[in-house]
Order: sequence, then structure tokens, then C-alpha cells
Amino acid sequence: MPSSLGCALKVTIFGQSHSAAVGCVIEGLPAGLRVDQGALAAFVARRAPGKAPWGTPRKEPDVPRIVSGLNPRGETCGAPLAALIENTNTRSADYNNLMAVPRPGHADFAAWAKWHGAQDVPGGGHFSGRLTGPLCLAGGLALQWLATQGVDVRAHVAELAGIADEPLRALDNSPAAQAELARQMAALADGRDFPTIDEGAGRRMAEAVMDARSKKDTVGGVIECVATGLPAGVGSPMFDGMENTLARALFGIPTVKGVEFGRGFEVARLRGTQNNDPYEVRDGTCVPATNNAGGILGGITTGAPLHVRCALKPISSVMVEQDSVDLTTMEPAKLKIHGRHDTTAVIRAVPVVEGVCALAVADALLAWPAE
Repeated sequence: MPSSLGCALKVTIFGQSHSAAVGCVIEGLPAGLRVDQGALAAFVARRAPGKAPWGTPRKEPDVPRIVSGLNPRGETCGAPLAALIENTNTRSADYNNLMAVPRPGHADFAAWAKWHGAQDVPGGGHFSGRLTGPLCLAGGLALQWLATQGVDVRAHVAELAGIADEPLRALDNSPAAQAELARQMAALADGRDFPTIDEGAGRRMAEAVMDARSKKDTVGGVIECVATGLPAGVGSPMFDGMENTLARALFGIPTVKGVEFGRGFEVARLRGTQNNDPYEVRDGTCVPATNNAGGILGGITTGAPLHVRCALKPISSVMVEQDSVDLTTMEPAKLKIHGRHDTTAVIRAVPVVEGVCALAVADALLAWPAE
């Protein structure tokens, strides 16, 4: 079961939802990075469960513990960095009825078909959203290194339960739009509990999520992420392009079902004269005046903000009876899910998207220039 990501910066994720711990091994972090462990813990805590009324009641402290890869001064030393997050609040008995009856929408049946019953079932095993904890941890370290390179990565809930937040001003590369984008990214960095730019939109989203929870249902949404400060020329054409690298990483987040860059699917309805980003000279440099391309052309950065959006499906664990099959008898079965589950993945996934995008961007930046 391969669970690794990246080339110049390689991350391997290990563990299961109910194993003793989950964690990551990171190879390629530049030596000499002084790790701010307080900031790292705060970043990982943004994803931690058990803090909101719409989230799972499973409470985990999610304190990251770095076990190798640092020197006595707390700096990366060039060796692989390994880190753990302990699982302290598991209830595997809640999943006893799933050993033979797969949950609709989950990977239970697909895993059974691949591993013939040897897979770890409780909590979803290695398929669980619990594995986004170490992914977030690795991404938090990548964010700290990117900050030393002048690169900033921010995400927000762009849409949840059909309610939209103020969009990031990343598709217009004018100086005025860049200033507004900087303001929006600063707002998202202020530690607010609900990751939206418009706090009123966040309150309406929260109400909609609680309404779905009261009806034993779940909701999906869209996360928008932007990276600024990247120079032009990072990436490669064809199969190692920036879109490829980011999409592969983002699809490793459970519940992500769609990824688009810049104007994305909207470009199918535009003409070339509307979609092309004209160039202009600014401070003696050629820059795109607009950013419909999302900061990437031919798999290579243009110097404009790198813009990506990802769609997340509703959480599959709905608390109503569903149709399934008993895999031991191949007879129809009714399934009622027990246990502790989120009403939406979107809110807790925002730091995960930030971290995953940071890992992909850092990997490309460390490999640049390749020629």
C-alpha cells in the first residue's frame, strides 16, 4: 500500500484510525530550518477533532511529537524527519457491525475486494480522515520553510451547504487586486474559528451545517487555496507540471472529488479572447495582467498567484438506515452506522488543503531550477 508523496521533498504517511499512532516521515527538508514547534502544534490543532458542535465527539489532543530529524538547537539537520500523533480516544467496538457489511460511500467494499478481509476496518483504517493529521503536520513544516522563501499559502471555505464566502482576489493580477488579496490572506491568518473571509457567511454556514446534523445528514463544499510569492518558471511540462503535482496531492485528501485551477471548468464557456491573460511590463518585468490561468501555464508558474479550488463530497457516515450487502452471505442487508462522526469535512479540511498545497509547492520549488 504505497502512501508517499513528492520527489525532492518526499512524505510518507503511516498509521490507521485506531492504531497506537499516526505519523509521517519527511525526506528532503532543507537543513538549518529552525522549527517553531508552537506554531506547528497550533496549525495541527486547527484540524483536530472534537472542538465544534458539528464535528465528531472524538476528542484527540493531536500534539505532534518529532522523534528524529532535528539537531539539539531545534533545527532540521538533513536527516529524515519523523513525527507522530498519538491516538488516545478510539472506540473500535463502534465498528463491529461493519466487519461484513460495507458502508455506502466509504472505501469498505473496495478495500475488501482488494485485500479480501485482511484490511483494518475500525474507523476506516488507513482510509480514515484521521490520516490527514500527519499530512497536516508535514504540511505545517513545509509552510514554515516556504515562509523563509517569501511564499505564503492560505485557504478558506469558499462554499458550504450552498452558501458562498467572499472569493479570493486571485484571478485579477492588477496591483489593486494584489493588495486586496493580501488583505484577505491576512484576515485568514488571524486565528478565526471559522475559516471564511466574510465572518457573516461563516455564521450562516455554521447554521446550515447544524441544520443538516439535526436531520442526521451531512454536507459538502468547496475549499479555495492561493499561494503567493512564487517566482515564474517553477515546474515542468507534461506529467510533472504544477497542476499534476497539486492535483495528485489534493486527491490524497479523503472526500476530495474535484480539483480546478484558475477559472477551471468555467473556461469551457469562454472564448480565447476572454480567457487569455494579456502581459504587461511592471517594475521592469513581464507579468500577466489577469490570472485566468491560475498562475500556471504549461505546468510552469507565471509569477501570478497560484490558485486552486477543490470540491469535497458530503461525509459518507450518515446516521440513517441504508441499504448494503452482507459480504459473508452475499445477501441484502440493512446498515445503521454507529460511532462518532463529523457533519462536514470541509471546515477541518481547510488547514489540510493549505498543508498539502504547501508540500506540493515546496517539492516543486526545491527541484527548481531543474534545467
